[in-house]
Amino acid sequence: MDISIVVPVYNEQDNVEAVYSALSETLKGMDCTYEIVMVDDGSSDGSYGVLARLASEDAALKVIRFRRNFGQTAAMSAGFDYAQGDVVIPMDGDLQNDPADIPRLIEKIDEGYDVVSGWRRDRKDTFITRKIPSLLANAIISRLTGVHLHDYGCTLKAYRREVLEGINLYGEMHRFVPALACQFGARVIELPVNHRPRIHGVSKYGISRTLRVILDLMTVKFLMSYSTKPIQLFGRWGVYTMLAGLGSGAMTLYMKLFEHLSMNRNPLLILTGFLLFMGAQFIAMGLLGELNARTYFESQGKPIYVVKDRINLG
Repeated sequence: MDISIVVPVYNEQDNVEAVYSALSETLKGMDCTYEIVMVDDGSSDGSYGVLARLASEDAALKVIRFRRNFGQTAAMSAGFDYAQGDVVIPMDGDLQNDPADIPRLIEKIDEGYDVVSGWRRDRKDTFITRKIPSLLANAIISRLTGVHLHDYGCTLKAYRREVLEGINLYGEMHRFVPALACQFGARVIELPVNHRPRIHGVSKYGISRTLRVILDLMTVKFLMSYSTKPIQLFGRWGVYTMLAGLGSGAMTLYMKLFEHLSMNRNPLLILTGFLLFMGAQFIAMGLLGELNARTYFESQGKPIYVVKDRINLG
């Protein structure tokens, strides 16, 4: 299979047939084998009925149905797991992503890139509630991950299959796949894509996810920088905190010896004890994290590196 299109669907009864038709038209015009994997994320309308009817007429359409609504990341993850294509392309199920952009994504993959991320440069969404939060979020994500993209939130992307095989998705982490892939040495490029206004229905994934995205960003930052060396994060802060505690203790002694201020009346004594205890806690957390990291990698036989090519090796 050359290409797998993954489409999460949640209450998109009025859109799924149009999405399928547009995808089929584009893919049939390309010289490739393909499949369309649509994941019904527990829709409560007639989305699954439409998908089932379309799938009975076209074997290239594969349908996965969840028992309940698990969220966009879970739907994306299921699509990735079942996809068989060498290139996997997720896109929204509301027709705001344009299937006509798929050949351009494939061209970039053929040039040697591992991840091609769509950029909705002319985004057809509300300015206050969608565009401004998106601009801020993309700037923060780019800054913290070191992978500078204008539009992490654009679902339309293209991935080489091997890039996705080492990535497990939780929470709202589907948007961070380019950053996680870059951690394993993937070549990432951004490509401006068409973005169309929604015609039917309303958006199911809005600004309410902001807090979850922020928390997942913290997780991604930790995974990218310290997943194999947690002691360097917690131990560093532990040392800084203990040094601050020693400084506070020294000031307490100075005030006792030279200014004759009773130690039990000096709030710095309490601060000294608190900082020293907190520093010890940070270091203990780092050591426990080291034990967990070793258990994770060694129990599953996972290496801490990723090999791209091998020559004359089995």
